[in-house]
Amino acid sequence: MRSLLRGPLDALGVLTRVPVPPGRGAPNLAAAAPWFPAVGALVGVVAGLVGVVAAGVWGPFVAAIVLVLADVLLTGALHLDGLADLADATGGHTRERRLAIMKDHAVGVYGASALVLDLLLRVALLAVVLTLPGAWAVACVAAVWALSRAAMLPPALLLPYARPEGTGRSVIEGITPLRCLAGLVVALLLAVVLLGVVPVGQAAAVVGAVLGAAVGGLLPAAWAAARLGGATGDVLGAVAECALVGALLGLTATLG
Repeated sequence: MRSLLRGPLDALGVLTRVPVPPGRGAPNLAAAAPWFPAVGALVGVVAGLVGVVAAGVWGPFVAAIVLVLADVLLTGALHLDGLADLADATGGHTRERRLAIMKDHAVGVYGASALVLDLLLRVALLAVVLTLPGAWAVACVAAVWALSRAAMLPPALLLPYARPEGTGRSVIEGITPLRCLAGLVVALLLAVVLLGVVPVGQAAAVVGAVLGAAVGGLLPAAWAAARLGGATGDVLGAVAECALVGALLGLTATLG
């Protein structure tokens, strides 16, 4: 039973700050990859519930900020860090310089701008979602969070690792087509089931969220392929963050 739980536990351990029992060796993140969407949905449920409770006290806008705060605390701002690093790297003039910028822990003006714009968009879009009745709002947040984590899988499969060493190497070099497909299927099923409870254009909501996540995740992945010659852990984090905003844009466009 412990071996069967290792994949979900490794996924939970790498994508969140939730403490998990240690395994016998290093986490097998490639084997855990199919569980990324499920962990994303779990984070979305918790953050969504926090947002719904907050909306009953302060209204949807403040509640959206509280929801984002809950997500940051749960995940340790993991994907936001990747987004900031990738945005700063766009100022580099060579591949080597871009990779060096991404490794630097300092946040530059491009990274800070990307974070501000990302968080503003998230809050504004989540405020729209939080005008829905409680259970529907939580379902929407969970679906979007699942899709955003699934968006990391295709770049991890299709792009080589851009550095000799790094934290994302085990996922990028170890993921297989079957693992990638399994994660994408899980995310799609979660989106269909979760958004199916929202009685406002269910089919359109699923299509909007899925297409938004796909387009949002494609943008940083395509830039990394062209400018870095591959992916890193920061690239995957940026993909997840852009896919999340894209999914929210696509979803909220169907709710009006």
